[in-house]
Amino acid sequence: MDLKIYAADKPIAGFVVAHGAGGGQVSSFMVEAARGLSSRNVTVATFDFPYITARRKVPDRAPVLEQAWREAIESARSSMRDLPLFIGGKSMGGRIASHVAAQGGIGPVRGLIFFGYPLHPPGRPEQLRDAHLPDIREPMLFIQGGRDAFGGGDEIRALLPRLQRATLHEIEGGDHSFRVSGGKARQQQVIVEVLDAAGAWIRSMSG
Repeated sequence: MDLKIYAADKPIAGFVVAHGAGGGQVSSFMVEAARGLSSRNVTVATFDFPYITARRKVPDRAPVLEQAWREAIESARSSMRDLPLFIGGKSMGGRIASHVAAQGGIGPVRGLIFFGYPLHPPGRPEQLRDAHLPDIREPMLFIQGGRDAFGGGDEIRALLPRLQRATLHEIEGGDHSFRVSGGKARQQQVIVEVLDAAGAWIRSMSG
């Protein structure tokens, strides 16, 4: 697995982050998140799923995505060595991270962070993607837009009591990409809020 590493000067943890369905590791959110977290003392590793590497638009089936995740974790362990390891991702990337965590066999992981967990397809709240989440033993942080069409803050909040160790940081007025009204200045504040929340949670869970 070919990882792109964003090394922190004084790392407190390592974080493997997977991209969403619509863009690879060089998408704007992924690059901004990786750079922002590395400046917050977290060494970040990103990777592309096979369909992105093959320049296809349709994501691979879940078993292929899960295997790619396992390979990324294994590669990250050799790169980050003694750092406590976290995993997660944007939308689909985070959901597949939750799959491998629920399935087990990935070694010690300190926690998972979801940047917009896709709880259900837009407009189909009955098609929940949550059956495996109660099986995850590691702490989880959901950073979720309040008006996310894939599952808003209230929907994630209602899910939390069924999970073992999960918390929510809601982005007020944010959509699935954390876009909010209020112009560029407000949007930049939101990105800082997202990264501050993730960085602080990683620090708190790193021991």
